[in-house]
Amino acid sequence: MKWLALVSIALVIAAPGAAGAQGRTPTQISPAAPTVGGPSGMPPAPAPGRPARPATSTLADTAPGAPAASPVTSVPSGTPIPSDYVIGPGDVLQISVWKNDTLSRVVPVRPDGKISMPLLHDVSAAGLTAMQLRDKISRALAEFLPNPEVAVAVTDVHSMRVSVLGEVQKPGVLELRGTTTILEAIAMAGGFRDFASPSKITVIRTDAGGQTQKIRFNYNRAVSNGSSDEKNLVLKPGDVVVVP
Repeated sequence: MKWLALVSIALVIAAPGAAGAQGRTPTQISPAAPTVGGPSGMPPAPAPGRPARPATSTLADTAPGAPAASPVTSVPSGTPIPSDYVIGPGDVLQISVWKNDTLSRVVPVRPDGKISMPLLHDVSAAGLTAMQLRDKISRALAEFLPNPEVAVAVTDVHSMRVSVLGEVQKPGVLELRGTTTILEAIAMAGGFRDFASPSKITVIRTDAGGQTQKIRFNYNRAVSNGSSDEKNLVLKPGDVVVVP
């Protein structure tokens, strides 16, 4: 009976501790917050889902492109104009009549090929050289003045235009001042590009009657040593040189 009494006492002592344990709520352990900064001395890492900011560049991003060339390239004004130059529309002429400032003037050649002068009104100038036009004006003024002395000079050339297109460095329109060959025109256009076909050049020319002809030109043959098969073609106003 003694051992039963001891068991009863032990149960009575343990009961309050068990009841207290059942009444307490277990402690909740919060997960650690994500680390915002990196290791010591390092910049903070970007937040999840947000791309990192790109490094700043000192150069602006520009789309690549070929340098733009001027649509019209003029021969330097100091280039002499040959005496056999044929006047055309757009050219500028200086007409001097000795001892007559009223008739002396600078006149442009109109699109119809004519110039305007006092007493003579309209005078056809296109298609003539400066000397031929001088003689023409002198004869016309002889009806009004005794022995007129006239001088004609071409000051600005705008009618001698040819185009160089295709695989050249500076395609566009060339404004010439006199006799120009196809080799000179190609040089003025900056020469060939890397993938040009110099042996297959075509010159498109329109004659006075409106007929178009295509003239083949082989650059390689023209510049090769000891070859005279290909002549250095002289260009005419309005010619179009196509380099494939």
